[in-house]
Amino acid sequence: MKVLVVGANGQIGKHLVSFIQDSNSLKAKAMIRNQEQASFFEKLGAETVVVDLEEDIETIAKAAEGVDAIIFTAGSGPHTGKDKTILIDLDGAVKTIEAAKAAGVKRFIMISSFDTRREAIQAASSSFAPYVAAKHYADEWLKQTDLDYTIIHPGRLTNDKGTGQVEAASEVERGEVPREDVAEVIVASLENETTIGKEFQVVTGTKPIKDAIHSI
Repeated sequence: MKVLVVGANGQIGKHLVSFIQDSNSLKAKAMIRNQEQASFFEKLGAETVVVDLEEDIETIAKAAEGVDAIIFTAGSGPHTGKDKTILIDLDGAVKTIEAAKAAGVKRFIMISSFDTRREAIQAASSSFAPYVAAKHYADEWLKQTDLDYTIIHPGRLTNDKGTGQVEAASEVERGEVPREDVAEVIVASLENETTIGKEFQVVTGTKPIKDAIHSI
């Protein structure tokens, strides 16, 4: 299975491409913003494609040609303004969903925010609310499609080394989770068709990742 990783040069994305390339059944196509980012992925033997998420649907769809699944891990980051939150976390996500449909790619995994329900938008701080709102509407857009989607809501992300153990369910208590473990959760979700049509929260826990995902 060939997988287009959108946001491959991000911290989750780099872990994810590494895990995919280590798999016997998966191959990564890393979507990056500029050619200078390519060397990391080329050393892993991964294919790369240079596309900016602010480009049009047709350009993203062309990048998705020949793949079997798309994973959206992109994010505007904590140091950008509300404009980039709208353009990347909302519009970029929606364009990628539409590109998947245009390219005939059915499997789509979205990395979202921990809680994107309407109540979470209302409860968020003024600086964080635009991000939660963007993720909320991107998630809702995906759920209204006929794509084979999975939406993953990770807890507070850390750069700690992965533990390989998580707690995953439709709702879990807030907590942290290493980005490396989130990447492994994505791979496990991709390999497990029981996650199709589902969304779940994930934090560090006591259950091996494959077992936790199998029980979703």
